[in-house]
Parts: sequence; C-alpha cells; structure tokens
Amino acid sequence: MAQESPKNSAAEIPVTINGQLEDSQEHSFNRDLKSSLPVGLGLSETKIISHGFDSAKEGVVEAGQFPNKGSSASPKSSVVSPSSAAASRLAGQGCDLMIPTGGRPQQKSGPVVLADEVKNPAMEKLELVRKWSLNTYKCTRQIISEKLGRGSRTVDLELEAQIDILRDNKKKYENILKLAQTLSTQLFQMVHTQRQLGDAFADLSLKSLELHEEFGYNAETQKLLAKNGETLLGAINFFIASVNTLVNKTIEDTLLTVKQYESARIEYDAYRTDLEELNLGPRDANTLPKIEQSQQLFQVHKEKYDKMRNDVSIKLKFLEENKVKVLHNQLVLFHNAIAAYFAGNQKQLEQTLKQFHIKLKTPGADAPSWLEEQ
Repeated sequence: MAQESPKNSAAEIPVTINGQLEDSQEHSFNRDLKSSLPVGLGLSETKIISHGFDSAKEGVVEAGQFPNKGSSASPKSSVVSPSSAAASRLAGQGCDLMIPTGGRPQQKSGPVVLADEVKNPAMEKLELVRKWSLNTYKCTRQIISEKLGRGSRTVDLELEAQIDILRDNKKKYENILKLAQTLSTQLFQMVHTQRQLGDAFADLSLKSLELHEEFGYNAETQKLLAKNGETLLGAINFFIASVNTLVNKTIEDTLLTVKQYESARIEYDAYRTDLEELNLGPRDANTLPKIEQSQQLFQVHKEKYDKMRNDVSIKLKFLEENKVKVLHNQLVLFHNAIAAYFAGNQKQLEQTLKQFHIKLKTPGADAPSWLEEQ
C-alpha cells in the first residue's frame, strides 16, 4: 500500500459557513482539495485563509510552506481574517480584532472614545452675523423712536452739558488754528519778500555810488525786518503746533470716547425698552425664559454704559486741566511775540522765544553736511 503524503495540521481544518469544524466531511474535503491542486503541489504546501464569518464564498486557498505532520514545529501561519462587512460590524461595536502570528483571532475590548464634534466655522460666522443683525435692528429702532419722540432716552444732564461745551470749543479752536495758519503763511511770504528787497537794496548800494548810503540804510532795515519776521514766524508756528495737538489729538481722543459712550447708551436704552415691553406682557411658560434672557442682556449693557460714562467723565476732567495749561502758555507766547515784533523790540522778541525754549531753524540746517553723513 502506497504511503500517503504527509498532511499539514492547518490543511486538515475545514471551513464551513459558520467557521466551525465538521468532522463528518473531513475526508471528502481533503480528497476534493487534492484533486483541485495543480500537479506537483502537495497538501503540505497549502494553507487555508477564511476572509469572512458570514459567507462560505469568501474562503480562499493559497499556496505556502508548512512543516510535515510528523514535525514537532507548529504551523508557520494560520490566519483567519474577517471580511469587510464583519469588520465594519465589529468596529461599530467598539471592538478591535487582533490577529497574532500563528494564532487565532482575538477580540480586544476597550473603552469607546467618541471624538468631539468639530465646530463648523460657517455656522459660527452665521451666529455672529445673526447677533450683529439683531443688535443693529434694536439700536436702529431705538434711534428712530427717539427722533420721532416715541421712545424714552437716558440723559445725564451734567455730562451732556460738558460734552456740548467741548464740541463747541473744538469748533472755535479749529477756527483759531485756521486763522493762525493763514497768518503764518502770509507772514512767511512777507518775510521772503523783505529778504529779497533787502538783497536788491544792497546790490544797488554797491553799484550806485551817488545813492550808496540811502540804498544801504534800506537794505539793513529790510534785513532786520526779515530777521525779526523769522523770529515771529517761529513763535507763531510753535503756537500752531501746540494748538493743533490739543485740537486734533487730545480733544479728538476724548470725543472718540464720547462716541463710544453714546453707542453704549443707545444699546442700553434699546435693551431696556425690550425688557419693559416684556414685563408689561403676560407671564407664562413661554415668556418667562425670554424675560430672563432679556434681563441678562440688559444687565450686560447697563454695566457697559456705566463704565463708558465713568470713562468720559474722567477724560473730560483731565482734558480741561490739560487745555487750560496748554492754552495759557501758548496765548502768553503769542501775545508777547506779536507785541515785541510790532514794537520793533528785537531783544524782547528773542527773549520771548528763549522763555518758551523755541529754537529757530537757520537756512540749510535741515540738510546735514557731507562730514555728518560720513
């Protein structure tokens, strides 16, 4: 009797629909398997891999090396892997299927970690736009109601009076600043003309011997007037720079805070009106949450309004102190410089500039020399 080829232990495992052993069909399975293999390929060179637990059609026979049945070594690899459908069901149950080399599949249970829901940027922007639109609608309705005389308005009489005075003073200071700039421009042109006239007299004094002294006196007079005019021009420009800083920076910064205060006041009145309307209506299960939410929004805007009102009061106080100090010095400077110039008191005019630490720029002083550039 011919000796049969050795059988591998892995090759003796039949695969059924349920993935279990069936002893009654063992010999028929091996016989059919031998007849289906190519010539020269023994049963010892095969391994059976099941790719599914729920379908017998997914079983696959692959070629590979296995030791003989008589060998003491265990099979090199026996793998049973689940199909994609089974894997998806296992993943849905929160289980991980672990398949070690040379072993059976193992299920590793563990805690199921659910990722946090990713926030949609478009939804966040839509929510911001919704809140902005609602706030804008409330404020616009409040402004229209106030202009039509239907809505109530919160007024701080003392603060409103100070703000009105500040705005009126700003207009007057802007007018003074504009006139001072015009005077500076005209004085610059006059000084430039006097300097040119002095140069012309000096030139004629050298060329006209019979009128040498007359042209010389006029040349010196015009040059002296031009010099005094430059000194006065320096004082006026210093006055303009200081007033410009006061009007367009200090006062403007305070008025910006006033605008923020007025916006906060409108929002406060708008949400106050909403709360008053809800309180006048019926109180039931539907309106109570709205009243509570309106009360919270009203409190938030009330705190903002109180804070802005306090900020405006402090800035107005500091502005008044700074304004008095700055304008006092600048008005004294302007008066002394003008009086000394038209009185022809050159010494007093120069003393005035020294008193206020004003340095006149000499012609060509802005351009550095080639040695300084090196």
